[in-house]
Amino acid sequence: MEKRGRAAVVVLGDIGRSPRMQYHALSLAKQANLEVDIVANGGSEPHLALKEHPSIHFYFMMPVQLQAISKISGAVALVLKAALQFVLLVWFLCFKIPRPDVFIVQNPPSVPTLAAVKLASCVRRSKFIIDWHNFGYTLLALSLSRNHIIVRCYFWFEKYFGQMSDGSLCVTKAMQHELAQNWGIKATVLYDQPPEFFRPASLQEKHDLFCRLADEICNPKGIKDCISVESSSPFTYSSGDNILLKSNRPALIVSSTSWTPDEDFGILLEAAVLYDRRVSAALNEDDSINDEKLWTDMISGDQCIYPRLLFIITGKGPERKYYEEKKKG
Repeated sequence: MEKRGRAAVVVLGDIGRSPRMQYHALSLAKQANLEVDIVANGGSEPHLALKEHPSIHFYFMMPVQLQAISKISGAVALVLKAALQFVLLVWFLCFKIPRPDVFIVQNPPSVPTLAAVKLASCVRRSKFIIDWHNFGYTLLALSLSRNHIIVRCYFWFEKYFGQMSDGSLCVTKAMQHELAQNWGIKATVLYDQPPEFFRPASLQEKHDLFCRLADEICNPKGIKDCISVESSSPFTYSSGDNILLKSNRPALIVSSTSWTPDEDFGILLEAAVLYDRRVSAALNEDDSINDEKLWTDMISGDQCIYPRLLFIITGKGPERKYYEEKKKG
């Protein structure tokens, strides 16, 4: 029997919050018929489709924490953390997992991931592929400055090891152009595609979901009993054995974010405020109407020429609390 090929998917981060790398692993296992080893930090749960696939194997690393040496200066602590991560990664990639034919690594983070994977690819005689999601040095520059010595070192490191890869993937044509023109790296654009387990939800599924979320959706600021019966949600209602959409349901806008400075979520909030003001002006209404009246009108069936907007934002990150406070203002 012919031996199956093998791929290692490497993420120096929470694999549960890296959907693109999860989809890579699933595609490699199902479409390329490869055995897939995922080396990543633990944290959020990966999708059930990966956990149940017999050809996908998880190897979880413990995140490197530096609380015990928090008194060390920032730069030294960063170097020490990177060194520990490098040793841990090399140990997993060279000794813990079976020899792969190819390593596919998510970038960023670049340090020390790219160096560790490059070393492992040489030791194990495997191909080294980088999937460029962003540039690590630009993210670092947000907290320091573009001319900071650490940022310049990071840029050199990222470019040097990026050029040493056997192949590169990226998410946009703009990134492909940047890599080709300024980095000397030829990358292939691989757009995100929804896996087969994505499908439109049925009306019953929508109804059940929004009934379960009724308190969270309708009570963000203490508004009580905006939906008094379990058979109704802001979007749907039951009539006998049927589930129907409400004609005055709000427009649902769902977005995910890492709540980091490189994702300026203020743009969405500003757009929402602009929409609210324009609709109020068009209807000659006061744009300061309180939330309770809006929800009461919606539940009672009052029609609105322009749909109300309901935002559901998911994700964890350092700036989440800031935007929550900004929204309240």
